[in-house]
Amino acid sequence: MIEYRNLRSICHASLGTKDVTKAKNFYQPLLKTLAIELVCDYEHAVAFGKGYPEFWLQTPFDKKKPTNGNGVHIGFVALSKDQVDDFYQQAIILGAIDNGKPGLRPEYGDKYYGCFVIDLDGNKIEACYWEL
Repeated sequence: MIEYRNLRSICHASLGTKDVTKAKNFYQPLLKTLAIELVCDYEHAVAFGKGYPEFWLQTPFDKKKPTNGNGVHIGFVALSKDQVDDFYQQAIILGAIDNGKPGLRPEYGDKYYGCFVIDLDGNKIEACYWEL
């Protein structure tokens, strides 16, 4: 069996949300396009990953309004350009705002293909594929 924690550089990332159920209903079908599954489901938080909770959505611990920062975003690994395209289309269907349609991004590298959207809470998310 693979020890998943040995394959990661970062343990997890968390984004605040004002409505965990609404966030779960957005992210569950969206992340499925990248073969990322729901792995933890609590009243105050949900987590997604590939066998390990890597991406959390939760109400802020201090119970204050969740906020997002300019320049902060979460990038999800896609295994193909088609997955990036599917991620983008699903995000838009689920109510995300376009922040960069799928395509090559030579400013990030010759083999970089990605898309950018803004989720229902205003967080910037991305799916990216690096062609080897």
